Amino acid sequence: MTALDALGILAAGGAAGAINVAVGSGTLITFPIVLAFGYPPVVANVSNTIGLVPGSVAGAIGYRRELADQLPVVGRLACATAVGAASGAVLLLTLPPSAFRSIVPGCIVLALVLILAQPRLASLLRARRAHHAVHLGVVTMGAVFAVGVYGGYFGAAQGILLLAILGLALDDELQRVNAVKNVLAGLANLLSGLIFALAAHVAWDVVGLIAAGSLAGGTLAARYGRRLSPRLLRALIVAVGIIAVVRLL
Repeated sequence: MTALDALGILAAGGAAGAINVAVGSGTLITFPIVLAFGYPPVVANVSNTIGLVPGSVAGAIGYRRELADQLPVVGRLACATAVGAASGAVLLLTLPPSAFRSIVPGCIVLALVLILAQPRLASLLRARRAHHAVHLGVVTMGAVFAVGVYGGYFGAAQGILLLAILGLALDDELQRVNAVKNVLAGLANLLSGLIFALAAHVAWDVVGLIAAGSLAGGTLAARYGRRLSPRLLRALIVAVGIIAVVRLL
């Protein structure tokens, strides 16, 4: 790895850490960058997942005030996320690499559609919260489990999926919902990352660079993320996501 390669991965980690905390979908920044430097898709995904954990931790700490009185809710949802993420990680390790190459482009396209639809989705969620108070139940827990499986397997846009689910289930302000999302997405990355570290081939140089970048990006986003332009973020993520699909195909 050249110094220029390392700088590119470090910068991508910073951008992904910030985007994950503010919205979600940071994987669509780091994963294509690591692919572009010649790493196999599964190795790139595994290393990316582990590297993004520090950014998620920084985001959760940054949102600690919003989380303070939500611990019982977070605890219940975390159980569903943990089981789902472990299942997704095992699927990634047991299915052949060819399955990953076939499945992930579809996952990325779905993520891009969700990102483009996010403004409309947010509007619908606000209207829903204004007229209904939906609480945790079997459907919500099942949906969070399913997103955990997705997060353990690949994870691009799992944050947006969680925001959609939690926005319906929790009668609360968006920033408080986003705080819960950061914890759950970070937990999915952490548990799947632990499994990958024990059982998969990991590019630890890539992990270190993404981890350093995501920690800085996550810390900044937790403090200033509310000021980011959603339109600019969406444009950047969609552009990088398209590059990833082309690269995989």
